[in-house]
Amino acid sequence: SSPTRRSSDLGELHLEILIDRLKREFNVECNQGIPQVNYKEAITQPIEHREVFKKQTGGHGKFADITFRIEPGDDDVAGLQFINEVKGGSVPRDFIPSVEKGFKGAMRNGPLAGFPLDKLKVTLLDGSSHPVDSDQLAFEMAAKIGYRNATKKAHPVLLEPIMAAEVVTPEEYMGDIISDFNRRRGQVEGMESKAGARVIKAKVPLAEKFGYVTVLRSLSSGRATSTMEFSHYDEIPPEISKQLLEKMQGRTLFA
Repeated sequence: SSPTRRSSDLGELHLEILIDRLKREFNVECNQGIPQVNYKEAITQPIEHREVFKKQTGGHGKFADITFRIEPGDDDVAGLQFINEVKGGSVPRDFIPSVEKGFKGAMRNGPLAGFPLDKLKVTLLDGSSHPVDSDQLAFEMAAKIGYRNATKKAHPVLLEPIMAAEVVTPEEYMGDIISDFNRRRGQVEGMESKAGARVIKAKVPLAEKFGYVTVLRSLSSGRATSTMEFSHYDEIPPEISKQLLEKMQGRTLFA
């Protein structure tokens, strides 16, 4: 499900009840597993790169040459920010939209594990073309290949969804619940009193929240309730990112 949807402990409990009913009433066995986290990627440093795409297949070939700068996108702008700074027509005007199209399509796959980039700024600086072998497809391909090669050098990172969690609990269970948040890489942001109970507010990575309802019931003897909703994306700590990428790709990275 989307990380932006607000969820509560009832949702997980309902799912357990439905799975149990499917088994008892309909003899349907269900495969259960941990939900997939919607990770994303981002680059953290600007890089200038030149990409020359050249292909000879007999008859007319393919040729495109672009020099560009990629850098992290502005915080308040989603998607691709494409800036054309080519002067003197070194890249023909008709091919500029193809370069933009190539970068926009390439953003669907990040350099680390294939997760999308939400933001990217690309400035086309220069390039060259061939009077016969250059066409729109060649410049689109140059952009896609250039993106792949440049993002690898721009210190890419994994991003994970962070949830705003709220737990309402009797005061005697506060210490155990806060300790559990800390074990889940959570950051407690505030506590307040509400109708004789205590309310704990925290930011917690979604990846650490699966199965939380069962744990919370155990910690509070079933007396605490929780809700959470999507807050933002944030960079995964390097060591956890390394472990995650090794698990995804089945090989050791960052050797």
